[in-house]
This record gives sequence, C-alpha cells and structure tokens, in this order.
Amino acid sequence: MKNTLSALLFLPFAAAPAFATNYYVAPGGSDNAAGTQAAPWASIARAQTRAQAGDTVYFRGGKYAYTAGVEACASRTAIVNAITLDKSGAAGQPIRYWAYPGETPVFDFSAMKDDCRVKGFNVTASWVHLKGLEVTGAPQQPGNRLNHESWGVWNSGSNNVFELLNLHHNMGPGLFIQNGGNNLVLNSDSHHNYDPYTSNGAGQSADGFGAHIKANQPGNVFRGCRAWMNTDDGFDLINAFSPVTIENSWAWQHGYLPGTTTPLAAGNGNGIKAGGYGGAYVANGVKHTVRFSVAFANKAAGFYANHHPLALDFFNNTAFGNGANYNMLGIAPDGSAVNFGNLRNNLAYKGTATSNTAGLDMPNNSWTLPVQISDGDFEDVSASGWDAPRQADGSLPPLRSYHLRSTSDLIGKGVNVGLPFNGSAPDLGAFEAAR
Repeated sequence: MKNTLSALLFLPFAAAPAFATNYYVAPGGSDNAAGTQAAPWASIARAQTRAQAGDTVYFRGGKYAYTAGVEACASRTAIVNAITLDKSGAAGQPIRYWAYPGETPVFDFSAMKDDCRVKGFNVTASWVHLKGLEVTGAPQQPGNRLNHESWGVWNSGSNNVFELLNLHHNMGPGLFIQNGGNNLVLNSDSHHNYDPYTSNGAGQSADGFGAHIKANQPGNVFRGCRAWMNTDDGFDLINAFSPVTIENSWAWQHGYLPGTTTPLAAGNGNGIKAGGYGGAYVANGVKHTVRFSVAFANKAAGFYANHHPLALDFFNNTAFGNGANYNMLGIAPDGSAVNFGNLRNNLAYKGTATSNTAGLDMPNNSWTLPVQISDGDFEDVSASGWDAPRQADGSLPPLRSYHLRSTSDLIGKGVNVGLPFNGSAPDLGAFEAAR
C-alpha cells in the first residue's frame, strides 16, 4: 500500500470556533480601563476576570515584569505562582491568551525575590490557548539550596494548547505538564534553561520540556517543538503514567553550561528522555512514542529509554553526534538491567550508534541494514542553523541538514509502521525525501 505525505499527517487539535469578544492588555495599561484596544488593561489577572469561553485576550508587545508571587512563601520549600490561570473555556471555545499579531509580549519573572520555588504561569484551567508569548526568568534564590527547580510554565489542566511559546533562561524547565490530558504543545521553543541552585546539583532539573503525567490522562502531544542548550534534558517523560507523543521535534546540546561545551556533572544531557520511573520497576508503566524527530550533540544519549519497564516506540528519527545516538536501557521486574525498544526506520550517524540494544527486534534501521552512510547521503550535514527563525506559519525552519539526497541508499529502506511515506517504502530518518 502506498501512503503519501501530501495527506494530512496528523489531525488538527480542535476545530476553530467563532470568535466572541476581544480584549487587550499592554505594558502601561490600566486595570481600571475598559480592556479595549484604545484603553487596554495592564495585567493578565485582570483580563482573566472578564474573559469568557470563546474570548480572546491580545497582549501588546513589551515587557510584563513580575516582582512577587500572588501568594507569599509558606516556607522556604513552598511554591508560589506569579500568574495563575484557573478559569476554563469550553470545548470548541477556549479562552485565548494571544500575542497581538506582529508583536512579542515578554513575561519576565527574573525580578521575583520569593524565597521558595516559583511557577511563572500556573495553568490549572482547561480549554485555554496560549500563543506567541515569551516566558523568561522563573527564578531560584541563590541563598536557598533546599529545593529543586522552578518552572516557566506549569500545566495541570486538560485540553490546553501552548503554541509558539519562547521559553528561555528559566531556572528550571521551560514548560512542564504535571497533569491533565489532551494538551498540545505546538511549535514552541525552550532553551538556555539552567537551575544553578538545585539541591542535588546545578543543572539537574532544567529540562526544555517535561511531562510527568498521572495515570488516565492520555493524549498529550509535543509537536514541532525545539529544545536546545538546557542543562538537563531536552524532553523528559520520566514518571509519566499516561502515554505521551513527541513528534517532528528537535533537541540538541543538552547537559552543558548553556552557550558553552562545558559539561555539568549533574546535568543528564539527553536529547529526548522518553520514559522511566526514577530507575525503579513499575508494573503499570505506559508506552510513549517518539517519531520524525532529531537529536544531536547531546552530552549523553540522543534518544533514551531511561530504564523504562517496557518497549517504547521510536520511529523515523535521526540522531547524530550524541554520546550514544540511541540508548535503550530498560529495567526488568527484579530491577536488573534489560534492553527494551521498538525501533524502526531510524538513522544514526557519527558518534556511537547505539547502546543497550543487543537482542532487540529492530529491523530497518541504519545500523541493522547493509547500507553505508557518509556525508554524501545528505544535502547538508551542518549542526548550525537549527535555531533559525520559524516560518511564517510557526513551523520549523526549512533546513536541508540531514535531508536525504535523491541518490542516497537510505531512501526506501524503511518498513511501513502505519505512518505516511512517499514511494513504495519509507525512508530512514526524520525527513522523508520527495519522489
């Protein structure tokens, strides 16, 4: 059977409803104003009191600076929130918190002095849509080493969309899904996050994106996202008890002091850490899926199973120049190490191709086929430019790095796993060549 990439690869998150009322927030606005474009409010908190399901709140460009949480630290190990979104929209009628077209609103939490952990955005609501916002500076305090990370955005609601967010220089993960189902993180970037004051070591907890979801909360997806130069991992699914999908996403240069090649002892340094439960065996672990994604130049693994108790699905991914490109270390019921993973149509180049893959059923990967790989298989092999500006529609930049040349013998060497492809069989790697 022939599939084609000209068809829709994935269904849209939700049908777009008719818009209701538009409101406006701007630096220098007033919460006593009308919330119109001519008389904007000053804060997202004021906007939330008025917005109803189906409404859109537009944020004008500029800095929205926060100096304290909405509540005081109950102790030095407590958590405070700079912004809490707890008012839900409805199915087909989310409440939208969007950047005004062509402008960049920056939510800056770096001036907060709360002597405990901080959530920049605490999203407990469901059916909300954040789009085009920049989130930075969620702090730790240098005199307090009793805690782990803070967070740029923390979510525990369901059916939310986090689109075109730029999450950076937070002292902890850029975006973290603690709970909730059917959330979509779309075309968002998380980079240069570093937690220098974490109690178990500098850099231990600053992931680009995290999802540690409880059971019975399926449907969470990271799509078209990029994570780079975070001190821990790019994407981290440790302790997730509901299935998560990571697709069409890129992760590079993790485990180092941001902006350098200086490794951090406590930073794990994986591109996509796709599972695990803290190194312990659990009987109710779930299967996650990673597909059409790229990981490179990470201190540890590009794609990592992280002691997961069952086989995860890794389909059509590209890894190059990692400590190990694919590490399928699993865990058996007795706690012993075992290899787990369903690997199909993956490509590994430069660095160590795999570790902990002995005995796995993994046909149609570049290291299990009689193919030779060289720079000549690709249109480009550059490790730079992956952080280039996104396209006008928010999609990933149109790089040619690690796209297959028409003469490559990696074309058509994959196996049908139920995903779209061109020609008679899928190609190897994250980028399907045109036919």
